[in-house]
Amino acid sequence: MNQEHAIETNMIEVCNIKKKFKVYNDKGYTLKEKVIFSSRNKYEERWVLKGISFQVKKGEAVGLIGHNGCGKSTTLKMLTKIMYPDAGSISLNGRVSSLLELGAGFHPDLSGRENIYINASIFGLTKAEIDNRAEDIIRFSELEEFIDHPVRTYSSGMYMRLAFSVAIHVDADILLIDEILGVGDTNFQVKCFQKLMEIKQGGTSIVIVSHSLGQIEQICERSIWIHDGLVRAEGMPGSVHRQYLAYMGELRNKPVPVAASSSTADVPTASDLYMHTGSGEVKIAKVSVTDQEGEAKRAFLTAQDIRIHVEYTVSRPLAKANVGISIFRNDGLCCYGISTKEDGIGFFQMNRNGSIELDLKNVNLLAGKFIIHVGIEDELRNSIDYVDQAASFEIYTLNDETGAFYLEHKWKLDV
Repeated sequence: MNQEHAIETNMIEVCNIKKKFKVYNDKGYTLKEKVIFSSRNKYEERWVLKGISFQVKKGEAVGLIGHNGCGKSTTLKMLTKIMYPDAGSISLNGRVSSLLELGAGFHPDLSGRENIYINASIFGLTKAEIDNRAEDIIRFSELEEFIDHPVRTYSSGMYMRLAFSVAIHVDADILLIDEILGVGDTNFQVKCFQKLMEIKQGGTSIVIVSHSLGQIEQICERSIWIHDGLVRAEGMPGSVHRQYLAYMGELRNKPVPVAASSSTADVPTASDLYMHTGSGEVKIAKVSVTDQEGEAKRAFLTAQDIRIHVEYTVSRPLAKANVGISIFRNDGLCCYGISTKEDGIGFFQMNRNGSIELDLKNVNLLAGKFIIHVGIEDELRNSIDYVDQAASFEIYTLNDETGAFYLEHKWKLDV
């Protein structure tokens, strides 16, 4: 492809851009502080972007993904020329509209109508162009009743709806969006998606930064995963998102450093941290969540096996014990509960310190945080020990199913 043709088809050209920021240890702000505490002005340079490149064609939608602080929003701000790269180049071909901080140009004491004119003029529209679009902007925002009221009287949802409506009615060649697709109620969100698809089909190029991978897959043909200031993966959204989610799952399972204590006596045991209820002849000492090899983990992929390991101490033998384990989602939904008696093992003796394990196979929970409760009771169902929130784990998924569980399914179309 020759250079002339590339200019015609690529609306955005990002070439090896780099960006660094100065991070001050304790910066002085007044003249007195700067003179007396000059050592406070020391800083270190942190490179947020270390050289990323990508192109966006006319009518193409591209999603930028990555964990917080990876440089997604910084990239978008450089595309809007809010900030500039320290190295590399950015080429934009056409009028740019951005939805980075909705309503950033709004004046709280002016009416919604007046702010339409101010905000649209920031995007480069003339007064005549705004006159022609004003009613469409108001109609799309669904704020006809309040449009002549000061925007300081608006709710946050109304404020965002008006700003979104302005931004998508400026007939931009390039639209830049940063984490604002959850605007308004469900009906308004659907309307926003439909409008985005409409302007995309009209030839507008779109770059979206979002943690909602499902939204990106609905709109974008391509995803770019930015990691540690570089492009780690680029391609079809589904493929790139699976790589990203797998990485984030591994990241959650990295051990958390524990601060060293001056004395081992200062370190509380797991049992001390639990809130126990019951008569106490047997006490739950520790509950851990591991994989099938016994390695402690904090996050699992949907359909992985999970092992719950319960250690207990005995101060007085219990002739007939029943151990129950239940799993709750963090919003209070009970997802599963089982006990040794209900599972056919029946009552068993607890004469000395020991442990019990529950192996859960093919755990088809969907994404969320889950809390484990553990209880021990006797044959009369008297509580011997019960620990609420004994342990927790997270589930992450590679797809966008919603609900509590993944269900095996098969589609059949007769069209």
